[in-house]
Amino acid sequence: MLVQPHLFIPGPTNIPEPIRKSMNVAMEDMRSGEFPKLTLPLFEDLKKVFKMKDGRVFLFPSSGTGAWESAISNTLNPGDKVLMSRFGQFSLLWVDMAERLKLNVQVLDEEWGTGVPVEKYAEILAADKGHEIKAVFATHNETATGVSSDIPGVRKALDDAGHPALLMVDGVSSVGSLDMRMSEWGVDCCVSGSQKGFMLPTGLGILAVSQKALDASKTSTMSRCFFSFDDMIKTNDLGYFPYTPATQLFHGLRTSLDMIFDEGLENIFARHHRIAEGVRKAVDAWGLKLCAKEEKWHSDTVSAILVPEGIDGAEVCKTAYYKYNTSLGAGLNKVAGKVFRIGHLGAVDEGMIGTVLFTVEMALRDCGVDVTPGAGSGAAAEYYRSTSTKSASGT
Repeated sequence: MLVQPHLFIPGPTNIPEPIRKSMNVAMEDMRSGEFPKLTLPLFEDLKKVFKMKDGRVFLFPSSGTGAWESAISNTLNPGDKVLMSRFGQFSLLWVDMAERLKLNVQVLDEEWGTGVPVEKYAEILAADKGHEIKAVFATHNETATGVSSDIPGVRKALDDAGHPALLMVDGVSSVGSLDMRMSEWGVDCCVSGSQKGFMLPTGLGILAVSQKALDASKTSTMSRCFFSFDDMIKTNDLGYFPYTPATQLFHGLRTSLDMIFDEGLENIFARHHRIAEGVRKAVDAWGLKLCAKEEKWHSDTVSAILVPEGIDGAEVCKTAYYKYNTSLGAGLNKVAGKVFRIGHLGAVDEGMIGTVLFTVEMALRDCGVDVTPGAGSGAAAEYYRSTSTKSASGT
């Protein structure tokens, strides 16, 4: 196949050519006197993406899962009580990790298609007069169901209760694409990964940590080695790492950050919202529904679309892949076979979304779904045309 496959899963995302080319460098000495010229600015510029005023950012050679583990193991103690909610595959996996690491997890099981139950959190925190809960966890964007949650609402629940618990946020599929105001929202650990909004290959677990969380790490007794804050701090302050880092990804990250700042974070958030709205217009035109139960849960980085009764969402994905050279996200766990997912985060524009919507219409019809050809792609096209702020001259 001479044509590049069309990738519309919610991560890894498409890699822009400038980023891909910037990683095509010879291997280098990661202990040379020149290496900190690359790494030290990365730490500071990442703080701008997380909108954090204090604390620091760690770069682990891992996926976001490694950053999850680092956040837990450096700030908490075995047996600590934590508050979590489970409403999709990735919030489920974070709960599973917390339980394996011997935390005492109070977990709220919510309907898949909803998000963090802020009101329930508020009630539980207000009732916890002895402050037994040491950390509150929230998945900002649940990739499996296309749901975004209210992180400022969780912070308000903590503040209203006068509760000192740490606030841990999974921002793997949100940071760099959705607004994350770490300092303003009082987030103590925010987890991300290189393969989503940062438009890189998988391989960097990115963890932003507040000063409060850094202070908590000084008394944490949980075992850790590879993901230790202390080991990283000792070397990071000089621009180095305690083990071999992913040097080529750092070059890609440098270009990614330059591209992010060139477009502007607020413009990126607005672009993602507009792109997502076009996808939602298409879903409505097809007569289908999102897995997200209400508009307040709608994600601007991924749409999980329910298939009609009797249709297998996995077959829609299979047809799109083998017949039309397009990768869609399959349903996971409780929604396996019930949804297919369109990832619309990172380096995406109207033309790219037009491609996936056109392909989805063909795949749906092949699988027996009665959609009118051009209905969804046309609805999105009209929305994008009517909301474009650019003139024919590009200004």
